[in-house]
Amino acid sequence: MFLDSDPLLLELLAAGYAHCASAVSGVVSTQGGLFGGMFLAGLVGSAAHCVGMCGPFVLQQAADRAQSVPAARMSEFTRISGALLLPYHLGRLTTYAALGAGVAALTGSLAQLSWFGWLPSLLLALAALLFLTVALERLGLLRRLPVPAVAVPWSGLVSRTAAPLLRGGGALRGYLLGLVLGFIPCGLLYGAFAAAAGTADPLAGGLALLTFGLGTVPALIGVALAGGLAWRRWQAPLTPVLPLLMLVNAGMLGYLAWSMA
Repeated sequence: MFLDSDPLLLELLAAGYAHCASAVSGVVSTQGGLFGGMFLAGLVGSAAHCVGMCGPFVLQQAADRAQSVPAARMSEFTRISGALLLPYHLGRLTTYAALGAGVAALTGSLAQLSWFGWLPSLLLALAALLFLTVALERLGLLRRLPVPAVAVPWSGLVSRTAAPLLRGGGALRGYLLGLVLGFIPCGLLYGAFAAAAGTADPLAGGLALLTFGLGTVPALIGVALAGGLAWRRWQAPLTPVLPLLMLVNAGMLGYLAWSMA
């Protein structure tokens, strides 16, 4: 009723929506290849890597939700809807998008300086190298690189912050848990962050990390639905294919870096 009685507010909202839609459409038309590559990286990487790191958090939440529902009310729909963990995934996507926008804004500011004009292409090349490293590790052609020293205490801090949020349920708790766990250090994420930073555009960087995060959702939902042991059995036939898809993604990012140079 309030909106109906205020035409000026309606016009402002419509203008704001049109501006945002135009901005997003423009970024998608110019960075569509990157977004597709980020989604593929998330999809492939989650099946090969993220399940081991984030799977326990997903399984714990799914188990808690199942236990909170009385047996008389448990149905297949209830089980599936509980395993979706939408607030948790929304929290992760929020963190990813914010970090992607932040690193891209920083790169964009530096790229305005004449001696940093090469930075976006360098970061895209770094992203390609990181994804290539992950693929070669999965193929057994490269020994697993050591974890950066700073990642260990940071991972411990994130885990301690997330621990209280794992106890209990509720949409808000799940969303906050996703926000926190979005900061877990991960080699695959380093590559995604480098690619987002290489856009030098906050909107493009945020969307790049958002599409990467969306790519990780299906595998984690699969873990919550099937359980860890069942998912590992399904994962086995995909193991030879996943590194090859990651190689394709690394090649695409390398081409983007070369075209920007």
